[in-house]
Amino acid sequence: QVQLVESGGGLVQPGGSLRVSCAASGFTFSSYYMSWVRQAPGKGLEWVSAINTGGGSTYYADSVKGRFTISRDNAKNTLYLQMNSLKPEDTALYYCARGYYGSSWYEYDYWGQGTQVTVSS
Repeated sequence: QVQLVESGGGLVQPGGSLRVSCAASGFTFSSYYMSWVRQAPGKGLEWVSAINTGGGSTYYADSVKGRFTISRDNAKNTLYLQMNSLKPEDTALYYCARGYYGSSWYEYDYWGQGTQVTVSS
């Protein structure tokens, strides 16, 4: 069965960096676009970033452009999100999701359980 398992979240100070990962299994990872989506406390879902199948094309929300980098290792079936210059407003539960549909949440067919990122001094 399809599984997406995020890891790497934690507590980081403002201005710091963190890398979160998403281990995929149960499907041909290299055949799918993949996305990161986040949900801040008390707020709705926010699409963050996406990457094409080969990793050569990446897409970012304006709120993270220039600070976050999405990447993938198809040999390891793993998706990454490198987050630099973190701000308190980046505090959220970060999900990986299969596909790239922007904010059309119903189009994503599989989601991970999320990993918590907290940016605070």
